[in-house]
Amino acid sequence: MTRRGVLAGTAALGATAAGLSAPEAVAAAPARSGPATVGPDDTRYPSLILRGSNARFVGRPDYIRVADTTGQVVEAVQQAVREGRRIAVRSGGHCFENFVDDPSVKALIDLSSMNTVHYDASRRAFAVEPGALLGQVYRRLFTEWGVAVPAGATAEVGVGGHVLGGGYGALSRRYGLSVDHLHGVEVVVVDASGKASSVVATRDSSGPLRELWWAHTGGGGGNFGIVTRYWFRDPAATGSDPAHLLPRPPASVLTFTASWSWKDLDERSFARLVRNHGTWYENNSAPGSPYAGLFSVMMLNTRKIGTLDLVGRLDSTGPGARRLVDDYVAAIDQGIGSRPTVNQQTQPWLEANANVSESAPTPFKVKSGYLRRRFTDRQIGVLHEHLTGKAGEGLDGSLWLVSYGGKVNTVPVEATAVAQRDSILKAVYMAGWKDPKHDGAAELAWVRDLYKAVYADSGGVPAPGTNSDGSFINYPDADLADPALNTSGTPWHTLYYKGHYARLQRVKAHWDPRNEFRHALSIRPPH
Repeated sequence: MTRRGVLAGTAALGATAAGLSAPEAVAAAPARSGPATVGPDDTRYPSLILRGSNARFVGRPDYIRVADTTGQVVEAVQQAVREGRRIAVRSGGHCFENFVDDPSVKALIDLSSMNTVHYDASRRAFAVEPGALLGQVYRRLFTEWGVAVPAGATAEVGVGGHVLGGGYGALSRRYGLSVDHLHGVEVVVVDASGKASSVVATRDSSGPLRELWWAHTGGGGGNFGIVTRYWFRDPAATGSDPAHLLPRPPASVLTFTASWSWKDLDERSFARLVRNHGTWYENNSAPGSPYAGLFSVMMLNTRKIGTLDLVGRLDSTGPGARRLVDDYVAAIDQGIGSRPTVNQQTQPWLEANANVSESAPTPFKVKSGYLRRRFTDRQIGVLHEHLTGKAGEGLDGSLWLVSYGGKVNTVPVEATAVAQRDSILKAVYMAGWKDPKHDGAAELAWVRDLYKAVYADSGGVPAPGTNSDGSFINYPDADLADPALNTSGTPWHTLYYKGHYARLQRVKAHWDPRNEFRHALSIRPPH
């Protein structure tokens, strides 16, 4: 498991049948050639099935269809439906659970070749295909037009699934989520008769198409169809100059790290550190804050790893930026009694965000929770016990506290399918191991026990309440849908979608009535 990998964070009816007007639908134009079919005897097969980032899961589909046009995706979906094969789709391959690499998946549709980024003058929006990596998107948008979509901090993550869960990262406290700038989606869907087709749903649509667009603004991947194109535009933008239709990132950023050695910390100083960090975010997450351009991750690692690390970047440079970062680190360190090792570096914005550095897959498990307020003192005590106790001494485990809030929290809850709009941090619980042959039993037990103990006051999960606000669907955790592991009484869909779930179910019923697109945490049809 790599630190960059886990930040990935963070993946219908035909036009005539639905009574859509011509501009709202895109016919499935005949493909230039059929999608490539890769079976188990093909020399490409081993490489393609190992594209996922989590080595816990390796699928064995009957075949992989490598598509590079929307028409080819329609053809691949139609064949799978006709043959009765369960479908899964992969773009960047960074799903944390086995939604793609599941034994029941028989037809895997690979979108990695669909990776173009261009300005679509007809829609006054930037068109991005799902196989494009975030780093490729950043590089193209910035070098050509000087703009950016606020999205993930991990350049090697594919756009395909990242956007569907909301999409957040280094620019989000200043500019919001990816989906806050999502103008439209092109989706391959399957109607009640089993016919596959592609449709376009936009923010400006009405009726079922408007609902389909809305469901893709945080409703998660693998639920309604296969997205073959996204269009991005700031909803407040006017005119047709592409250089003014998305946020403009800074020329450079100030990156920094601060590390505290476990050898210099006792339980009191650890508690002070975590309390300082959470309190600082309670006081500095308003959209007008001087720290709106700050992105940071506090990595609370097991004692085996040796350090607690604060890493981040500020989207400006110069003496004022350095003073902000120095004050921020000093506030986190106040009263600790052990000075951290601090490093700062000025980097061009593109270098800090767009350099793809893919690492080899390793096995890991991730769980998550939104924080409306800092952890309570009881929860901080639980963290210390699990990070330093006997169970955590011999394994690689961490809790990351990732910055959130700012502009994200100015968007009305009903405007998108993202239901969490007043949190200040995201908590990411993780454990990993290097040897894929190791069953990971100790690591899985540790991260599950930690999660359950942290949220003991709400049944062992981050149930929406005063301090917590559920979980992040782009860090999927199948445990939450397992009645043997989630005994809280809070359903998995409440944790991810809160009051939006019923609306998402209605979209599911309309656009995927046969439930062709499904996985362990997919939207269930209403019936």
